[in-house]
Amino acid sequence: MPTDVRQIHLRELGRGLWGLLGRLPGVWKLVRTLAPTRPDTSLSLGRLLEQTAARLPHQAAVWFEERVVSYQDLNAQANQLARVFRRQGLRAGSVAAVLCGNRPELLAVVAGLAKLGARAALLNSEQRQASLEHSLRCVNARWLIVGEELAAVWTALPEAHDRPVLWLADQRQTAPLGIDLLAEAAREARFNPAETAAVRLKDPAFLIFTSGTTGMPKASIMSHQRWIGAGLMFGAVCLQLGPEDTLYAPLPLFHNHALTVCWSSTLQAGATLAIRRRFSASGFWQDCRRSGATCIAYIGEVARYLLEQPADARDRQHAVRKAVGLGLRPELFRPFKQRFGLEEVYEYYGASELNSGFFNILNLEGTVGICPSPWAIVACDRSSGQPLRGPSGRLRRVESGEAGLLLLQVSERFAFDGYTDEAASESKLLRDVFAPGDLWVSSGDLMRHVGFGHLQFVDRLGDTFRWKGENVASAEVEKVACKAPGIRAAAVYGVRIPGATGRAGMLAAVAEQPLELESLLQVLRHDLPRHALPIFVRQCARLETTSTFKIRKASLRAQGYDLAQVCDPLFVLLPGAEAYQPLTAELFADICARSHPF
Repeated sequence: MPTDVRQIHLRELGRGLWGLLGRLPGVWKLVRTLAPTRPDTSLSLGRLLEQTAARLPHQAAVWFEERVVSYQDLNAQANQLARVFRRQGLRAGSVAAVLCGNRPELLAVVAGLAKLGARAALLNSEQRQASLEHSLRCVNARWLIVGEELAAVWTALPEAHDRPVLWLADQRQTAPLGIDLLAEAAREARFNPAETAAVRLKDPAFLIFTSGTTGMPKASIMSHQRWIGAGLMFGAVCLQLGPEDTLYAPLPLFHNHALTVCWSSTLQAGATLAIRRRFSASGFWQDCRRSGATCIAYIGEVARYLLEQPADARDRQHAVRKAVGLGLRPELFRPFKQRFGLEEVYEYYGASELNSGFFNILNLEGTVGICPSPWAIVACDRSSGQPLRGPSGRLRRVESGEAGLLLLQVSERFAFDGYTDEAASESKLLRDVFAPGDLWVSSGDLMRHVGFGHLQFVDRLGDTFRWKGENVASAEVEKVACKAPGIRAAAVYGVRIPGATGRAGMLAAVAEQPLELESLLQVLRHDLPRHALPIFVRQCARLETTSTFKIRKASLRAQGYDLAQVCDPLFVLLPGAEAYQPLTAELFADICARSHPF
């Protein structure tokens, strides 16, 4: 990712601190709520929903494509669903896997489970076959909640008929595959269940899947304490939300940005969360006007897509003045704010499995902000992503402005919840880093310090890359590619495309005969989510390896799809195309000229 290495100046810091004065009530609310509370305090997502529903029963909790759900009705539906879940045997500690699209019922399901002390495992609705099956095994869920809109995805799984399903109807165009949740819930009482009082801050609220640093997706644990803390930081401190506000978040609810940052922020403030089934760049600002949005949520790709839309006289005809998100390229901060009339952009950095994050509470351009917990940036091997230990066995902090691996210190206050897989959790931890017995968690990302405690994202480390706002694990794409006819070996890596955020996937495949591109794409689409599909394919006679038989990807990555450096056959999957096509000199020039909207 391109970066602006400019250091933050004192004048910028002064403006940021001056702007923070107006947000001091939010800071006080954050400190007052969480500082004196113990992890075993009875406070949770479900309890906060009950409190907001009691305080603002008729306030709009969710705006969904012209449909409005009040806090009173959202809480009542969560209560009714909780009673159905209880009758099905779910209890505190139970896990229910949820495969559902974006709609208010998904929020009611998550809240209903949380009220019992159970937890939803939010399956990525873009996953298919192998990835989806692996995710199910990760959480070992006995209960499966499937939305009608994803019935075809579910029934395509080999084990779909071996497990009972709790069916979440949508438009009722498909016969229920199991127990009709909404029909059953409609017959239940609407008042709050007693179990919610026993749910504590430290308890898991739900599970979120992340691709991690390598391999298949992993389920990270989101506690009620982290969920509440994120809502206070972003909703109270940064955005200063109130009941008169609407936060438009047209992002997948199986991501923490939408489910934690956005929903927690609005719920605690009594504001409205505006959502839609799928993101639409052309319909974005129209939705903002229709919903009365005052704030928006973004990821880097969303901002880029919006900026690539043709200029419109109505670009500033909306009530939005604030934005919160992550992954915004430093050079896009100013164009994003100026074109759409945004006064404040609160970029942050975090990951579902990390124990803390960085928050740009001072509204400074080109930075992910500051962190409330101790952090360090250390020297590392950029090819492997591993930190470098010196002769003493300790790690070395890099100089300010120098890129290095970001570490976050683990403590009682900033606990590491990790993954459901203990081995995967352990792999993220580093011990005896600077002193005997200290414990740190590796972010897996390159960062640099740009002054006054503010950091800037540089790049991903290890054998992953980021595309379309998602992490792509190279090993998993390689495994799938090798299922295609004729492919004997494969290497997958990320390459830059001018004007695109992150890196696009590129597959170098060894095959004795010309690649069967149609079969290859069919195999890839069957097992991979859309963001993981390789954009470029290179047919190689062989792949160079190290002495330990690891594929040398550095040279492949450096050559990319440059026709001047690559003699092998190259192919590209253009946006909206249904097939790979040869990469010609003309196509290469078009891509470099940003003629195709990747």
